[in-house]
Amino acid sequence: MVIVHVVAPAEFGGLERVVQMLGRGLSGHGHDVHVLAVVVRGQTADPFLAPLADAGVSTRTLAVPGRAYRRERTAVARALRQLRPDVVHTHGYRPDVLDAGVARRLGIPVVTTVHGFTGGGWKNRFYEWLQSRSFRRFDAVVAVSWPLARRLERSGVPSSRIHAVPNAWQPMAPALDRETARRILGLPPHSFVVGWVGRLSHEKGPDVLLDALLHLRDLPLLVSVVGSGIMQGALRTQAEHLGLNGRVRWHGAVPDAGRLFPAFDACVLSSRTEGTPVVLFEAMAAGVPVIATCVGGVPDVVSGAEAVLARSEDPVALAAGIRAVYGNSAAARARARAARARLERDYTVTRWLERYEEIYRLVSRHAAAPVAT
Repeated sequence: MVIVHVVAPAEFGGLERVVQMLGRGLSGHGHDVHVLAVVVRGQTADPFLAPLADAGVSTRTLAVPGRAYRRERTAVARALRQLRPDVVHTHGYRPDVLDAGVARRLGIPVVTTVHGFTGGGWKNRFYEWLQSRSFRRFDAVVAVSWPLARRLERSGVPSSRIHAVPNAWQPMAPALDRETARRILGLPPHSFVVGWVGRLSHEKGPDVLLDALLHLRDLPLLVSVVGSGIMQGALRTQAEHLGLNGRVRWHGAVPDAGRLFPAFDACVLSSRTEGTPVVLFEAMAAGVPVIATCVGGVPDVVSGAEAVLARSEDPVALAAGIRAVYGNSAAARARARAARARLERDYTVTRWLERYEEIYRLVSRHAAAPVAT
């Protein structure tokens, strides 16, 4: 099949990782895969596209002026006419709302993957409302968790078009050893380090972790925050106000952050909302004990036998989870081993790719079926 993915890549995260895995995996299965990256002129998509190009996936950057929506749609239409795909797969708000309609008008089946909703201010909630309405017009809507699939159905997406396909795991690069990872991050070799990796935004709950540290003042631990985002300044101010700056290391966005998880003695996911977080898979693969909030698809991936689960927006519960890992390292290591075994058993990329291939074939058959008269 000829498959075109359309994405407006942001700072690297779970969505971008999923597109890379799909592009590389489907190309390896013999499909003709193309990735169109829509960026605002002056920005670059090279860090996102390079691993795809290295794997033999055809990539193309569509650079458009900010808010030049008509020009963007014209550029997408031109590319689709050249490539003549069997299916177009969009990822994220902008391609879902702006670019999917271009493919529909050309008679090409359109699939989207919904990675989750972040909520936040009224503007972002309005954008998510527009995106949710657009899902009703897709030939297939893939939800990365079962709770997300149920939410889509409640929002009016026909259940026959919803496919729950949790994310899978495939390492893009080998993990580093503990000593090297700590050296790269500038972490002391013998400290107990709690890692937090992700986008510094409200839905990821980094502020909840800072509040949890107030209940852990008696423990000699260090928090390593890898990532950047809109809350970065506010979080630094919060940490200073709480007297935590000596206990928190701010690393910003780090390339290939998934390789650095061996630096951590524990990994915290303090999210308020999630789909199926790739960062959880990264911690599981590295054998790092996990403390995670019980939101979205997280409980479908790990149970209490594989991680410590805490209520969302509850810093006391999150602190208790961190304390449990610190205080009983043997039990924490046992959970981490069970988590890695579950990851290797249930979240392999082979079956995941097959599910997407089934969806593509389904929508292509429907598009090719003759209309009854």
